[in-house]
Amino acid sequence: MHISRLSSQSEWHRFRESHASTAKIGFVPTMGALHSGHLALVKKALGECDLVVASIFVNPTQFNNPADFEAYPLDLENDLAALESVGCHAAYCPRVEEIYPQGPKSEELDLGGLDQVLEGALRPGHFQGVATVVHRLFDLLQVDRAYFGLKDFQQVKVIEKLAHGRGGTPVIVPCPIVREPSGLAMSSRNRRLTSDQKAAAAAIFAALRFAEEELQLFPVPPRALKLEMRKMIQASGLLQVESIDFALAESLTPITDGEALLDRYPEGVQAFISAYAGEVRLIDTHRIVARGYPVPEED
Repeated sequence: MHISRLSSQSEWHRFRESHASTAKIGFVPTMGALHSGHLALVKKALGECDLVVASIFVNPTQFNNPADFEAYPLDLENDLAALESVGCHAAYCPRVEEIYPQGPKSEELDLGGLDQVLEGALRPGHFQGVATVVHRLFDLLQVDRAYFGLKDFQQVKVIEKLAHGRGGTPVIVPCPIVREPSGLAMSSRNRRLTSDQKAAAAAIFAALRFAEEELQLFPVPPRALKLEMRKMIQASGLLQVESIDFALAESLTPITDGEALLDRYPEGVQAFISAYAGEVRLIDTHRIVARGYPVPEED
């Protein structure tokens, strides 16, 4: 099946009008440099929707570091071929002017403070940039369901909050992380790693699994667990940890080092890691406590 390449809202409307008005539309927003994780989102959408559109747009408002924006890999023709190979119906590839008619600038959206903690504290303004472009894409395309990978766990929570403010539309569908055989989470940035860096980066997920397994055996204070995880990740000498954070999985309330043992909270605990391999920033996340500790009922 040939994929339709669209670059404007008017082209999207013509495409949409050529199909049944009752067709359920699935949407996979991307910044290109597609990998198997992105294609898994498309396949999930194809299984649940009548039409699937993926966007390819490198959003300038979500980059804190201009050099990172300039270095972001671009491979549009291969991306289109990859989408076509899995049966995606359309690719929306807008120009910056289509998304930001007044010039690239983030809105100040109500994200309930979810954009201020964890990754948001490390990258001020990042999630406002993400939410702004997603909000704009939702307005332009008017889709029914939108698919996001859980590697960007906090981003999913931010987008769920955004959709709630839009009356619950579109439906946000979180999808599992797709990993390489080593455990490394698939990312467009991985193609910038050397073979040695890529092998070393497998230690990030190994450290997350270590945390989960330790907490199944006995209570561990947050500070002690972070120290062990940091040692594991940096053992090769090729990675430098930026941050290791723990937070309540639903509210994203951060858990500080001096707080209670990690298996003593009323909801599950999510761990977040960011690390550098040279100039390449890598992130990963994992649920290290599956369920919250039962809260005793009051007499």
